[in-house]
Amino acid sequence: MGLMNAGQLAVRAVRCYLTPFTIPKSWLSTKASQLVGKNILLMGLPGAGKTTVGKIVAHRLGLPAIDVDDDVLEMTWKMPVAAKLALIGGERFLEEEGQALCNFSASGCVVSLTGSNPLHSAAMQHVKESGLVIYLDVDSEDIIHRLARMKVNRIVGQEVGVSMRDILLYRKQFYEKWVDVRVLCGKGDTVEEVAEKVLKAVKRYQNHSGESYVSTRSDGGESSNQKIYFSDVVIEGLAKDGGLYVPKNGFPNVDAREWRRLVDMSYPDRALILLEKCIHPLEVSALDLRKMIFKAYGSNFSSEKVAPVKHLMNNQYLQELFHGPTASFKDLALQLMPQLFAYCLPSMCNYLILVATSGDTGSAVLSGFSGLTGTDRHRTGVLVFFPEEGVSEIQKLQMTSYRERNVRAVSVPSDFDFCQRSIKRMFGESGLTGHLAVEYGTVLSTANSINWARLLPQVVYHCSSYLDLCRDGVIKFGEPIDVCIPSGNFGNAMSAVYAKQMGIPIRKVICASNHNRIITDFITTGEYNLRGRPLIPSLSPAIDILKSSNLERFIHHVSHRDGHLVKELFSCLDSQQHFQVPEPLLSRMQQEVQAGWCSEDDCLAAIRSVHTQTGYVMDTHTAVAKVVADRLQDGSCPVVICSTAHYGKFAPAVFKALQIQNIPEDPVEQLRTLATTATGPDIHRDMMKRLLESSRRGHTVCEADYSVLVEEVEAMIQDSFLKVI
Repeated sequence: MGLMNAGQLAVRAVRCYLTPFTIPKSWLSTKASQLVGKNILLMGLPGAGKTTVGKIVAHRLGLPAIDVDDDVLEMTWKMPVAAKLALIGGERFLEEEGQALCNFSASGCVVSLTGSNPLHSAAMQHVKESGLVIYLDVDSEDIIHRLARMKVNRIVGQEVGVSMRDILLYRKQFYEKWVDVRVLCGKGDTVEEVAEKVLKAVKRYQNHSGESYVSTRSDGGESSNQKIYFSDVVIEGLAKDGGLYVPKNGFPNVDAREWRRLVDMSYPDRALILLEKCIHPLEVSALDLRKMIFKAYGSNFSSEKVAPVKHLMNNQYLQELFHGPTASFKDLALQLMPQLFAYCLPSMCNYLILVATSGDTGSAVLSGFSGLTGTDRHRTGVLVFFPEEGVSEIQKLQMTSYRERNVRAVSVPSDFDFCQRSIKRMFGESGLTGHLAVEYGTVLSTANSINWARLLPQVVYHCSSYLDLCRDGVIKFGEPIDVCIPSGNFGNAMSAVYAKQMGIPIRKVICASNHNRIITDFITTGEYNLRGRPLIPSLSPAIDILKSSNLERFIHHVSHRDGHLVKELFSCLDSQQHFQVPEPLLSRMQQEVQAGWCSEDDCLAAIRSVHTQTGYVMDTHTAVAKVVADRLQDGSCPVVICSTAHYGKFAPAVFKALQIQNIPEDPVEQLRTLATTATGPDIHRDMMKRLLESSRRGHTVCEADYSVLVEEVEAMIQDSFLKVI
């Protein structure tokens, strides 16, 4: 606990000299009469019901209702809008409509904009300054049916030969540009139901304090001046009391009609809508969040579907989570998390992210943070320490291929424990952290899996796998699935539990362990016992973990947020290397989660068997999950197996499983050889590119001495933040 407090104190020391970290944006209050003269602006496609919804909302809030068509345009032009459009044509209409809106002034009203207002930038900028823009995101098919009933066959800007569906799709980009708060309307929602959602959206916007975070070890007695928000948890990572941050009021629940809207959407669009519901717009604006998400899940992924679901055999489906730049599921979080981190930083502060890794985390963090641009890149650096002999050759080549100014990987001729212990010691030395903060304006931080911004994006892909099965006709929405996850630190499994809390019908989360099986033993017996228990290296090293950090979030969840119990259990673990949960709690745990483990021989046999039957090559972690799914899942519903890494990252083990002789020494040639034996998945584009680049270079090896590692940190700060470009 103390070692993290030192880092947090350094953050606060730097903040003392900066502008306020969070700018108050509380012009909306809990009562309509205290809207401080601001407008509620309803925006949406033609036929979205803005006028009717606006009248209902205005009536409920006791505010005047203004319809731009009736009360602004027709009053200005002294003629019906349709007549004006027929008189001057679409292009000139948009300009004159925009000019009329630029001259419009009102306060404390509910204003229903026209469907074409957002196409005029100057007009929208003018009205946006007067209040909160709420986007009525109505399903396009609902819109088309409504317009047909209204006998509307063309709208402003629709050229001859352009379908209504295409012009509506084109229009949406303009609404996304101006939105403050989205109201996602389910298929078939009535105007009364939409109005109710608008009122809830306004209430949520007003109640920023209602979306605070607490520690898993908190007693729930925080006073209002101690509230912790999303920006805080992204930067601080670990709570002051040593617990992990969780939303105080849990996850939002999404209703079935809204889920059905997401079925036909792309992965980035699903991510945007779900994360908007989890991150308050005063923390990250809708427009900024959109930019981050579409950058995170774009051409940097080798699959357009980002995290596609593919049928394996019988009732088993694989969700391929390895299409990101470093061929690991960690890319799904670490292509987004660095952008959130940079966004939440105090404006005058530099941060150096220190990471100790035994493999995949290092390359994923380096990839994510190397993608930052502009000032974000200049004030955020990453230094990764890894054991020279403790990672695979492919993992080493991946990490050492990153040579950008703000990211660097350094090997140490020692083990992972030494690297991790050294970093923890740096965080714990207030003299060092204080020196770096004062001398360089730099604060040390970390990007490990306990950080909420690492966990939250993972919830999205569990939701997305279910929606893919609905889209492909495997299930209908509401029918259950199971999810089987290779589990070490329990973060991936915990994100599936949270997806269930949001409304995804996950029946069981099945945790799959290798022979270290700490999670399996705990879920089976309720006893967490580290006493005399060595970590045994395996063919699935990403889950070679004995102290599963995110189990703390799980116990907090199933104990109905009993922070006192969580603190007691994990204090016992720290002091005695052991705890036992009460029987009623164990029963609740087992209702949510099942767990099993897999031997090394069974892991290799699964890779060989699946390849023989299908031609598909699994990596070792996916194979562990496949073995456990075969044993524990009853076949009564589909099971999605999380494929957390591309097989190429663990080529030697895959060669062994497939009993291939004459293995090439060069890692690049190993990947090419394996690719010739597999019908899927394809060879990983970005991993191959990185390996080809890195194989031509050497890398830095740092002496295994704490003081030398500290010198490396200071040198990294000087190179990252002090050199003139």
